[in-house]
Amino acid sequence: MADRLPFLYLGADTRPGVRVDEFIRDLPKAELHLHIEGTLEPELMFEIAHRNRVPLRFGSVEEVRRAYRFSNLQDFLDIYYEGAKVLLHERDFHDLTRAYLERAHADGVRHAEIFFDPQTHTGRGVPFETVITGIHRALEEAERDLRMSSRLILCFLRHLSAEAAMTTLDQALPFREWIAGVGLDSSEVGHPPSRFRAVFDRARAAGFLAVAHAGEEGPPAYIWEALDQLKALRIDHGVRCLEDPKLVERLVAHHVPLTVCPLSNVKLRVFRTMEEHNLGRLLERGLCVSVNSDDPAYFGGYIAENYRAARDALRLTRDQLLCLARNSFLGSFLSPMEKRGHLEDIDLFVAGPAPEV
Repeated sequence: MADRLPFLYLGADTRPGVRVDEFIRDLPKAELHLHIEGTLEPELMFEIAHRNRVPLRFGSVEEVRRAYRFSNLQDFLDIYYEGAKVLLHERDFHDLTRAYLERAHADGVRHAEIFFDPQTHTGRGVPFETVITGIHRALEEAERDLRMSSRLILCFLRHLSAEAAMTTLDQALPFREWIAGVGLDSSEVGHPPSRFRAVFDRARAAGFLAVAHAGEEGPPAYIWEALDQLKALRIDHGVRCLEDPKLVERLVAHHVPLTVCPLSNVKLRVFRTMEEHNLGRLLERGLCVSVNSDDPAYFGGYIAENYRAARDALRLTRDQLLCLARNSFLGSFLSPMEKRGHLEDIDLFVAGPAPEV
């Protein structure tokens, strides 16, 4: 990224501490990998289904939560799309987004870069304008009421065709001022980034920034493709990069951010347990890695819970937690001045009591 700032690490502080859970919750942070449809909690799903008179195959909130016991990406996506069908009107997308923003704000999120999947909705006959207007209104309210900034990133569904992605880009162009970038998500294996080169070329020509999911279930070669063919400025997930030393060298040399989602990775069996997660090794190799929640309603944890789970299982130090928070701003699409402001906020936060870790 053209406006990168240097990575900063802080030394230990031995003053009287605060509880580490409170430290993690209150630590200023950005969230860079969050699918807004993946924040649909069962209670809100039922509320919206009731007012829209949409039948669900689940009889109760508890039945929905039991259905969340999946172990692979496709099983997750099946229930994800089932839940999304209740979203029909502008109010639905507003309420969904507002609920996430309030939850994230309580977890210390100062800035969020949010994915949305318009094809999930336009394919059901919901107009693109309905989707984005509801989301955008909630983002404006958060800026005003919570002093929480945001960027919106349109993701193309990679299990659909490149032609369908191009149609979605056409629908997005009238709302260019509301959308910061484009991304690529959904089923990774068998759907390499290179298939979408033309639509990403056109999106960048229209002024959109580019990111892409790669290297979660797919191989490191997908990360190379995302960088070289989609010109992605940030890699979402990217945890399999350690299998390719040359790729790691490139990611470090060019400070390419990786938006890692620990609880999601374990839920989808990318790693069998949190103790086996490679987040600590990614940090040790000097990669610009941040912690994010992905689809928190489905994966059992919002951003602070991801920080806590990683800290407990991997015994992350205070300095590593601070590095993750700093990386979340450094890897964002904020301006250099905005990034510096958030880094200064972390400095002020650090000047307070140190956590008991």
